[in-house]
Amino acid sequence: MRGAKFVSNPGCYATAAALSVAPLLRAGLIDPTSIVISAASGVSGAGRKATEDYTFMEIDSDFRAYRTLKHQHVPEIEQTLGVKLVFTPHLLPMKRGILNTTVARLKSGVTQSQVNDAFQAAFGQEPLVKLLRDADAVRIADVAKTPWCLIGASVDETTVVAVSAIDNLLKGAASQAVQNMNLMLGHEETVGLV
Repeated sequence: MRGAKFVSNPGCYATAAALSVAPLLRAGLIDPTSIVISAASGVSGAGRKATEDYTFMEIDSDFRAYRTLKHQHVPEIEQTLGVKLVFTPHLLPMKRGILNTTVARLKSGVTQSQVNDAFQAAFGQEPLVKLLRDADAVRIADVAKTPWCLIGASVDETTVVAVSAIDNLLKGAASQAVQNMNLMLGHEETVGLV
């Protein structure tokens, strides 16, 4: 992106989804037809439209899927990854953050070590991505109000579960735009962010 005149930032769901699965696709570790993504976002991810569905009284103590099989960001996610997938967004009773869970079928013989290596190769040198020990270690609370993405993956004999967490208003929007602007202008990409 250095020197680019125009850069388009992906949306918050697309960012969280792509970061959780692109390394696995790139390394050829998963069946690309098996990807199922479930992502839960704080209510700010649903936009600023003032409707009854997004009032505190409606979202407090609730957790629900919305726009199933017709979410507007599915084409963006599929274009970014180059595969068809199932994506289900959920609304969390909190202000901000996304917890993205990607489940896919591993190709025969793929190990936890190979999955870890794929993420390390993709993000080991990235200044705003932290790789964690496994999927269970990833929490929204650890990225809220930060430009970071946390990623952890767990495998068994047939399946990988890769979890990513971002702040949808920062890594999924504003700080991602600043990071890209920094790259476009030839600055260190973390200027003004950390």
